[in-house]
Amino acid sequence: MIKALVNGKSAFNIEQTPAVTVNDQEVDWSAVQLPTGDYSIILDGRSYQAQVLKIDKETKTVVLQVNHQQYEVAIEEPIDQLLASMGIKDAMAKKVNDIKAPMPGLVLKVLVTPGQAIRKGDPVLILEAMKMENVFKATVDAVVREIKVTERTAVEKGEVLIVLE
Repeated sequence: MIKALVNGKSAFNIEQTPAVTVNDQEVDWSAVQLPTGDYSIILDGRSYQAQVLKIDKETKTVVLQVNHQQYEVAIEEPIDQLLASMGIKDAMAKKVNDIKAPMPGLVLKVLVTPGQAIRKGDPVLILEAMKMENVFKATVDAVVREIKVTERTAVEKGEVLIVLE
């Protein structure tokens, strides 16, 4: 069974055994992807047009627009439910790791400051290694707790450059 939470309020239990049921009620539905990428959905005799606006595989959320109304759907698969029942619901969440030097090099520029909030993909540091400039980017949303290096200093492989929280 898959659990879906729509807009943080409405919960649905969805099963396919072989018919599709939502909250133990069988539903008659079909969907076809249109050439535009949108979907034409027939649900219990009513027609809907849906568009997938965003898919976040990490958080297992999907943002849909159905008949010009937007919905955020959080999906909980059976493995998520099992982990939650074992008390380890966040076991698959990404851990915030400190930024370490993958190789010896020279810190050219530090692009963040302590206390700064950074988003996934933000550049945080430039390291020169093997005559190449390498831009380090944040792998997760985090806050810079401490900067362990200064510009124009040499670092060794595995050395912590920036501490995140």
